[in-house]
Amino acid sequence: MNAARFTFLLKTFSEHPLLQARISFVLFRLPDVIQSDFSDDPSFQITLEDYSPEQGWKLFMACPSATNTVSRCVVLRRKLEHASEDFALYVIAHEFAHAYLRNGGWGEITDIEEAADALAASWGFKRPLFPQFIGRT
Repeated sequence: MNAARFTFLLKTFSEHPLLQARISFVLFRLPDVIQSDFSDDPSFQITLEDYSPEQGWKLFMACPSATNTVSRCVVLRRKLEHASEDFALYVIAHEFAHAYLRNGGWGEITDIEEAADALAASWGFKRPLFPQFIGRT
């Protein structure tokens, strides 16, 4: 894997070194075909959530085009830097799965959240168990 192809994507997170490292960790563990899909698509980007209380939320992303019917922007929250490592890595991988699947299903899985979870798990990033929810229906 050529790390240079993701340098521009990771630069956004330079003021958040732990989050940047977590994103990098996930990116470099994705299969080469997924990495290429992201790095070869000019509409793919990773950005920080830009929310200000009482001012709202803003996001700049590539518009869909004739060759790309969707814009592929992964928006991550700063608090992933302070979340547990397992949870943060899972969320990052889950969001990358949505981007790869273009918010669609995966194989037989048609529910987009279940599809993203299953694909992220196939990459080695399973949804962490939260003890407070075990045993509840």
